[in-house]
Amino acid sequence: MDQYIISASSTSDDFLPVVMALHRLLGGLPVTARSREAPGLRVENDAVVDDRYTGPVLEAAIKGNEHKKIVPGSGPYQGVPVVVTPLRDRAGTAIGAIGVVDITGVFDLATLMEHHTAILQQVCGKDPCPLPSESVAAKR
Repeated sequence: MDQYIISASSTSDDFLPVVMALHRLLGGLPVTARSREAPGLRVENDAVVDDRYTGPVLEAAIKGNEHKKIVPGSGPYQGVPVVVTPLRDRAGTAIGAIGVVDITGVFDLATLMEHHTAILQQVCGKDPCPLPSESVAAKR
C-alpha cells in the first residue's frame, strides 16, 4: 500500500496526490504547495507546471505560521488574489503551506471601491463615465 507523509522536508512528489486532488476539487483552480525545508509544486490546468516551486506567500505563511489572504507583488501570481495557509504538525509548528488562487478576492467589494475611478477609465476611456450625453436620461 502506498503511503504519503507530509513533513517539514516533504518534496514535490510527496505533495503531488494531495495538490492534484485539491486542484480538481476546486474546479481546476491553480494550487501550490511546499514544505518548510524543500521546494514544492505548482499545478495548473491538470498539470504540474513547476516541481521546484516556491513563492513569496507560501514562504511567508510558513515563516509566520499564519493564514495569508493577499495579492502578491511578485511571482507568477503577481496581482492575483491568493489564499495560503500553513500545514502544521501536532505541536502547531508550520511544516509547510498550501495555497490557491482566491476567486472570492477577485471581486472583493472593498478593492473595487478603492479602484472605482481607475476601473471606469479603463472601461470607458474617460471620466466621468458615462459622459452626460451618454447617460440613460440623455437618451429619453
